[in-house]
Amino acid sequence: MRSRAALILLLLLVVPAAAAEWGQISPGETTQAAVRGRYGAPAKETTQKIEGYDAEQWVYEGARAPAGIAKMTVDFGLLTPAGYRKDVVRTFRLEPKRDIFNRNLVLDGWGLPDRIGKEDNLEFFLYARGLLVYFEGGGEQVIAMIFTPPQPLPPEETSPAPPSPQR
Repeated sequence: MRSRAALILLLLLVVPAAAAEWGQISPGETTQAAVRGRYGAPAKETTQKIEGYDAEQWVYEGARAPAGIAKMTVDFGLLTPAGYRKDVVRTFRLEPKRDIFNRNLVLDGWGLPDRIGKEDNLEFFLYARGLLVYFEGGGEQVIAMIFTPPQPLPPEETSPAPPSPQR
């Protein structure tokens, strides 16, 4: 019964989400204060230098993770045209518990992906609006969701043209 309540709560959080947001976190917009206000203190906080800027990473796991999520990692610090914003979400990663997110739920919540691909034995969906979803090898279960600000899509890989027949 408890897992069913957690799933319902998670679905309520997912339904209104846009492609580049989840649980009221939107990369490029949401601040540290808003994340702390919504999810409380993280289980772990670290600071590192990225390209000369101080950047923080907050990890929510165990009892501190949102319902249905094994681990949520939020990276702060975003270089914008207006300058560096240390307190703004750059990216965040969700590692859901098994049977929380599957292929159909992702398609229902975020629509058809802009690209589908494979990395090693993992299939992924790529959304230009800022979402990368990895599925377990050959399966339907989501193992990771990475949210970023909207990104231009890389050019599609094309196979070289076959050589012209020789005469």
